Amino acid sequence: MLQKEKDTSLSVQTPEGIEFILYPAGFLIRACSYLIDLFIQLAFIITAAITLNFLIEIVGTWLWMLILFGVNWFYHVFFEVFFNGQSIGKKILGLRVVRSDGSPVNPGASFLRNLLRFADTFLFLYIIALICMSASSGFRRLGDWTADTLVVYTTTLSYASKRLDMSWLSKYEVVTSSQSLSYEEKQTILMFARRFPLMSKARADEIAKNYARTLRGEDLANNNCSDSEYLLGIAKKLSGKHS
Repeated sequence: MLQKEKDTSLSVQTPEGIEFILYPAGFLIRACSYLIDLFIQLAFIITAAITLNFLIEIVGTWLWMLILFGVNWFYHVFFEVFFNGQSIGKKILGLRVVRSDGSPVNPGASFLRNLLRFADTFLFLYIIALICMSASSGFRRLGDWTADTLVVYTTTLSYASKRLDMSWLSKYEVVTSSQSLSYEEKQTILMFARRFPLMSKARADEIAKNYARTLRGEDLANNNCSDSEYLLGIAKKLSGKHS
């Protein structure tokens, strides 16, 4: 079997019956994204304070409080709704907010997930968020659970069609396994091929190593190709892209 436990992923099926995989982002990279956004928010607030200082002195502190309220509560909602689920921090780190079925986040879901951000930070340092994300296969904090959203890597969506279209396997040599493969093993190899465009060559070889070398056995004819190429060659034959 391939080493699936090394990669956290969620299988999603569209209403049309098309299946693809989402790769949820973990706590650390999301924390980095949040810190970038927090820095941008602070920079905006400081700039607004300096620029509108004379106006604040005239109309009173309520304007200052209004600016703070707007930035704190609607910064993330604005970017998620109008910039395809990406705040500036998420865009820099290649993340995006989507619905649990992979569809774009809508205004209601974005507002709800950000409204509950205060609950995730109730005990400071995102303790509640960390507990919720650790207990969730999709790394969801409380706001994500309630709004039915996920934070995923953008490469998941950009490569979805490429993973469904297996025609790119044509550049690999067909490999016939020296061992008889069960239905589950065939599906595992095909799944590896669909996920291959998302991985670096080194990562693909790392995942394929043990299983590919078990299948090779004494197959000297195909010992010149890498472990990932060996499995992709089998996937090519299984998918019928060799004809």
